[in-house]
Amino acid sequence: MNAVTNMEYQTLSPWDRVQLARHPQRPRALDYIHGLCEDFVELHGDRRFGDDQAIIGGIATFDTQTILIIGHQKGRHTCENVQHNFGMAHPEGYRKALRLFQHAEKFGFPVLCLIDTPGANPNQDSEQRGQANAIAESIWTMAKLQTAIIACVIGEGGSGGALAIGVADTLFMLENAIYSVASPEAAASILWRDATKAPEAAQVMRITAPELHELHIVDQVIPEPPGGAHTDYVSTMTSLRRAIVDNLQELQELSMSALLSLRYAKYRAIGHYQDTAHYSLASVSGFAS
Repeated sequence: MNAVTNMEYQTLSPWDRVQLARHPQRPRALDYIHGLCEDFVELHGDRRFGDDQAIIGGIATFDTQTILIIGHQKGRHTCENVQHNFGMAHPEGYRKALRLFQHAEKFGFPVLCLIDTPGANPNQDSEQRGQANAIAESIWTMAKLQTAIIACVIGEGGSGGALAIGVADTLFMLENAIYSVASPEAAASILWRDATKAPEAAQVMRITAPELHELHIVDQVIPEPPGGAHTDYVSTMTSLRRAIVDNLQELQELSMSALLSLRYAKYRAIGHYQDTAHYSLASVSGFAS
């Protein structure tokens, strides 16, 4: 997508933001890892099958303390995208993430997750190696992990592939990131049997950062420079760093029981619906004595 003016930037449609979230020059997980942290040591493999390069993670120093940082990694050209499978992790990628989460818990390291995937790898090999189980196990582990977790959607946040490393005490989204149960193209194919209606799907799905913040799914929207994150890496990372520092300090001041209780309440509240009318059996015709 071409650069846009400040005025145009303020009136971007959801489909415009989809294009920005997918921009090939947008900062990737490794850019953030090296831009935000020092002394990064990558950890490899799930100790069951292999090392999935769609997910990159390891130990690093952030703001003078040791953290576990992990994220989906995409490429900028064909060779890199093939190496990282376009950011679509196989089950061994999520099992690697699971191993690293447990490592962070053991040593008391806070966890920072960077989400950028169109979704988990859907091919037959992944299904045979237990893709659904790997995602479910990662979600379950994060829900009860005894250390602070911050996640940020830096580009695309697609379906269970994103949620598998997205169960966090605090969820950030970059201003032009998207987060959804399905891509606009997939939703259009399902609803209208026409993938070309993806822009219409993006409009009604409420997948942008401001919309998800309004729905209380996202805790904070991180501003991007005019034109998108790819136009100024330093500015984008400075804004994200500031938000992480402030939030991490607050989380680490909580007791572990309070941290886990708040995390549980956060996800139980998502999608909660309560009718304003109240009924009892006695008040319903046919049940009154």
